[in-house]
Amino acid sequence: MLNAGAPSALLLLGDHAGREIPARLNGLGLTAADLDRHIAWDIGIAGLGTRLSALLNAPFIRQVYSRLVVDCNRRPEAKDAIPEISDGTPIPGNRDLSPLAIATRLAEIYQPYQDAIAEALERRAGRRTVLVALHSFTPSMAGQDRPWRLGVLHRHDSAFSSAMLARLRADLDEAFVGDNAPYAMDETDNTIPLHADPRGLDYLELEVRQDLLADETARAEMAQWLAPRLQAVLDATSMSE
Repeated sequence: MLNAGAPSALLLLGDHAGREIPARLNGLGLTAADLDRHIAWDIGIAGLGTRLSALLNAPFIRQVYSRLVVDCNRRPEAKDAIPEISDGTPIPGNRDLSPLAIATRLAEIYQPYQDAIAEALERRAGRRTVLVALHSFTPSMAGQDRPWRLGVLHRHDSAFSSAMLARLRADLDEAFVGDNAPYAMDETDNTIPLHADPRGLDYLELEVRQDLLADETARAEMAQWLAPRLQAVLDATSMSE
């Protein structure tokens, strides 16, 4: 965790912020080029989250292992929690896994990440907390270009998400900010429902297009742009609680 104990009500999360693979898995049989792609991680989110953590004085918990080893934003029993294919690319090291191999990945990678979030929330008990899950999306998927710069994913039950969507659309052309686009928050999502729902916490699942996070300069600019808007929405929604 970065910035543990920071005072902000925002708790930043990066479910897919890393692309490490345990050495024993031999890169899952993939090439270095494959592991550079969006299939392995949310490109740019580690850097964006680190900068937002500093600008907002907020904790940031990031998963350093690749989503291809185990996807922490999927329920452990979900078929795509350990995908055998991703955006058309076969994942050889995920084929025909034994129950023991699956259980080992969950115990070593999935559970420690979720435990870190739960422990941070326990330490914050009694304080206002809004979970902000940071994700990034590829500019083109399955041959289709994606025009959105940002996307707000929600289930129509989040005051913070609704306010952030309105703020982003006020500051950008509405066509550039997706409302449950390019993805919709649904039953496939795991981290927000797992931690926010039983505690009655508000949340935001924010998607940023990866070409807007392509290098250090771009990530710094996006963080500088997002931070005051996140803070303004946090302040505005605190008055309505």
